[in-house]
Amino acid sequence: MQVDLMTVPQPLARIGDVATRAQAAGFSGLLFTETGRTAYLNAAVAATAAPGLALSTGVAVAFPRSPFVTAATAWELQEASNGNFRLGLGTQVRTHVVRRYGMPFERPGPRLRDYVRAVKACFTAFRTGKLDHHGEFYQLDFITPQWSAGPIEAPDPKVDVAAVNPWMLRMAGEVADGVHVHPLGEPGYLARHVVPNVAAGAEKSGRPASDVAVIVPVMTIVGDTDEERHKERELVRSSLSFYASTPNYAFILDEAGFEGTTARLRERQKAGDFAGMAAQISDDHIATFATESTWDGLAEALVAKYAGTATRLVLYNALGDSERFERYGEIARRISAG
Repeated sequence: MQVDLMTVPQPLARIGDVATRAQAAGFSGLLFTETGRTAYLNAAVAATAAPGLALSTGVAVAFPRSPFVTAATAWELQEASNGNFRLGLGTQVRTHVVRRYGMPFERPGPRLRDYVRAVKACFTAFRTGKLDHHGEFYQLDFITPQWSAGPIEAPDPKVDVAAVNPWMLRMAGEVADGVHVHPLGEPGYLARHVVPNVAAGAEKSGRPASDVAVIVPVMTIVGDTDEERHKERELVRSSLSFYASTPNYAFILDEAGFEGTTARLRERQKAGDFAGMAAQISDDHIATFATESTWDGLAEALVAKYAGTATRLVLYNALGDSERFERYGEIARRISAG
């Protein structure tokens, strides 16, 4: 397993330092989420600051950008990083796509499947000069040398998709190079849903399931005393209350033995009772969805939970003061050397 550091995009003047520190500390790569700032520009700065560091978007929102624009951006980042860029794409949710980006959201799963195929068709076009994608949502068949990025020495970028429900996981296995698992992706969910559905999708496309990377973000609570771990435990409790309030994720909680958690969280969320939301997350929830350990035991705990399933682990909350950052980096180095 490789171990990456998750970060929200930073002001561009800062991200080069984050990248060089992450590489020096021992992380395999940087994974950029996309929030108010774009993931792509951060990846570009990181590529020049830390050559050899793996970079990925985890995830960039697909639908506001045309497949051609996304493909061209990924192509340049793959070239700039000497083949160390992965394009991670996701649908986001209807409210953001329609009301913030002003784009259509109908049938997001099939639309994303067609989007991935269109992006890959653009990669082919950059090498061959021929663009020929005719899908359900995207029709792309015109390119000239002036408007083509042209071939690069690096291989085509890997394209990963975010997936939660079984259909999306099968789709990822069928058309993508990897799947971004949700932070609620505890080992039981991975075994029940991710592994078999990705394998079924890969079989449909005539390839082994091992060709599809499984990228798993992990929440950690680490410290050598309970007092040290208490603050992180409460931060994880708050994060879990946010994620678990999403109706589409309720089945993950229910199957893990926490039936009704999402409904209770929704009630408190509608009332604006965020403290009450966090109070719904018990220590048992935390034990299931996070990994708690001493510093000396964290690498072994993560390997025991995810080896054989995850291709890449993404440390969700490793950013912090320099000492903790360095210690997390050493854990990443130990796991990757594994």
